[in-house]
Amino acid sequence: MTDETPDRPAPTPEEAQAVLEQALFEIRRVIAGQDAMLERVLVCLLAHGHLLIEGVPGLAKTLTIKTTAGVLGGSFSRIQFTPDLVPSDLVGTRVYRPGEGVFETELGPVFCNFLLADEINRAPAKVQSALLEVMQERQVTIGHETFPVPDPFLVMATQNPIESEGTYPLPEAQVDRFLLKVVIGYPSHDEELTVVQRQLVDPPVLRQALSLDELRALQRAVMGVYVDPSLVSYAVDLATATRDPAARGLDELAPYISFGASPRGPISLVQGARALALLRGRDYVLVEDVQALALDALRHRLVLSYQALAEEVTADAILARVLEAVPAPQLDLARTTAA
Repeated sequence: MTDETPDRPAPTPEEAQAVLEQALFEIRRVIAGQDAMLERVLVCLLAHGHLLIEGVPGLAKTLTIKTTAGVLGGSFSRIQFTPDLVPSDLVGTRVYRPGEGVFETELGPVFCNFLLADEINRAPAKVQSALLEVMQERQVTIGHETFPVPDPFLVMATQNPIESEGTYPLPEAQVDRFLLKVVIGYPSHDEELTVVQRQLVDPPVLRQALSLDELRALQRAVMGVYVDPSLVSYAVDLATATRDPAARGLDELAPYISFGASPRGPISLVQGARALALLRGRDYVLVEDVQALALDALRHRLVLSYQALAEEVTADAILARVLEAVPAPQLDLARTTAA
């Protein structure tokens, strides 16, 4: 397989599931457990989105992203976010060449297929905001010139939630540009046993399981996954319930929410559900796909009030109540599959 064939036909759901399972198999040779996180990584890849992973130190967040990039074709860059970074360290800058008497543009490490923004909340807002244009527009403007980043392009960021000293909360505008935010916890006993045992031997040599050409074909296949209009309406209802909880009989939630999910919330939810359906071997979306990603697509888009912070009410707890209150549509599977 070569990456010079941009018009590879989109695979069938069965073919897509087979190749994605092979990619997951390779990743799991390194990463033990964390199946939900690995699934979300592939969902973001397929849905042209970006991924934010939050968890305490030592849960293989960085290793997962590095391993995923190793299993895929394409270029990979890692940026360790620190307080002394400046925006040009990410996107590049114009450099004066005195011998030639001209300015030249030096492109930064964001010009790659897979960008790991490690501990993204350790850099100040001016550095974090340097990613806004490239995450949304997939381009960087330096001086009077605009440079597109390679296709596909994915930002995978990690952050540590337990430290406050030396960290800078992500601006809401940037958090909103992540398709999903995945919160991971400690592994089970058996998973941690596997992790420890794997440290006693040499790490496996990763094999590339997916080329960029195949990934682009899979992304096109996602665009062909059918979403019933009732499911789109359901995703919008979930988002609007976070903005006006009283309209759904959730008056008790209103004091905890300063701002509800933005329109990017249901967009991300529907796009992610299409990718999840393809990953599971279907060319149509089910209610279960939407519900499975609801927390990941919406939790980072809620702005909680001071009362919520004081009473330790989390975004996940609020969304759990919203999911209970908003009725899910009843789909006619025969009609859906026929469509």
